[in-house]
Amino acid sequence: VSLFLMAANVLEEDSMEQDIESPVTIHQPKLPKQAREDLPKNINKECAKRKIQRYVRKDGKCNVHHGNVRETYRYLTDIFTTLVDLKWRFNLLIFVMVYTVTWLFFGMIWWLIAYVRGDMDHIGDSTWTPCVSNLNGFVSAFLFSIETETTIGYGYRVITDKCPEGIILLLVQSVLGSIVNAFMVGCMFVKISQPKKRAETLVFSTNAVISMRDGKLCLMFRVGDLRNSHIVEASIRAKLIKSKQTKEGEFIPLNQTDINVGYYTGDDRLFLVSPLIISHEINQQSPFWEISKAQLPKEELEIVVILEGMVEATGMTCQARSSYVTSEILWGYRFTPVLTLEDGFYEVDYNSFHETYETNTPVYSAKELAEMASRAELPLTWSVSSKLDQHAELETEEEEKSQDDQNERNGDVANLENESKV
Repeated sequence: VSLFLMAANVLEEDSMEQDIESPVTIHQPKLPKQAREDLPKNINKECAKRKIQRYVRKDGKCNVHHGNVRETYRYLTDIFTTLVDLKWRFNLLIFVMVYTVTWLFFGMIWWLIAYVRGDMDHIGDSTWTPCVSNLNGFVSAFLFSIETETTIGYGYRVITDKCPEGIILLLVQSVLGSIVNAFMVGCMFVKISQPKKRAETLVFSTNAVISMRDGKLCLMFRVGDLRNSHIVEASIRAKLIKSKQTKEGEFIPLNQTDINVGYYTGDDRLFLVSPLIISHEINQQSPFWEISKAQLPKEELEIVVILEGMVEATGMTCQARSSYVTSEILWGYRFTPVLTLEDGFYEVDYNSFHETYETNTPVYSAKELAEMASRAELPLTWSVSSKLDQHAELETEEEEKSQDDQNERNGDVANLENESKV
């Protein structure tokens, strides 16, 4: 019996735990059909609200897809940029196809000229002067086209002076071949020299932190450069991505708001030799002015940070991006120092680049902290003013008493004078 009672108690406890952990699965059969149909939708909506979709991924790529773009002809108006933006496999495929098609096209024309003139019928005839010597078929015409466009010139197949149409075709193929070489080689050069790979050596901290600095609540994140060659004229920007609704009722999805990281003081201009901590002071102009530690996890926001500058080796401009969602903003933490002084040089420990440690930080918002500070100053002002008022009142009372005493004395003296006259 005792074992049965213990088992029954365990079952009841398990059922209670199941009720607490998953109330939907337990109570769903007891709900009406309409409620059962609506309940998963509501749960999905709540989950969708809690899940924050990134606008910019951690690797810096924008999570935006352009759909229903019907004006595709605009890409053809800037074909050079279109080719540069293509992936490497498509770029190489187009590179090979362009040269192959031009060689085949002009090889076909060389073969047609020889066929029309009758050079194919006089192969081996020493008395016949062909347009192109030793051209006896389409394969040889294709090889001659490659030799002409690439200016190889093996000397076996040579154009003669008895073929004016061949001379004109030679000029046309030489000019068009130079244009194709300039276009495709230039495209490959720009594709290779793009500074996207350089931006991958610019790193951002995994998390952003909020803590006190110089008595003010600040939002901070860390940036660093892994290469010895520096980024010239490096600058940092930050934007808050958050949907908002205007006073007129207009809904603006993914509204962008600037976050001041030292624009007015020049602190956004970086000398990025060692890792730096970028700080944003949370003041009245900050979008985090009214956000507290308890309210922060409920916010649906994203902070996009942008670091850009010129590559010292090539002089080209590069840009590195990253983002921080609500779950990646740590309240009450600071970054672990990574710079140490060694024998004659400074050493950066990138193993601790993303590490943070907890620090004593108020859980209130910057607005609440400012209000508390103002309230703490009010009693002092009240006491000083009250003491000044009391002192003024005492002085007025003393002056009134002195005047009364003087009047009484003056009255007594006047009475004595009158009595003496009498």
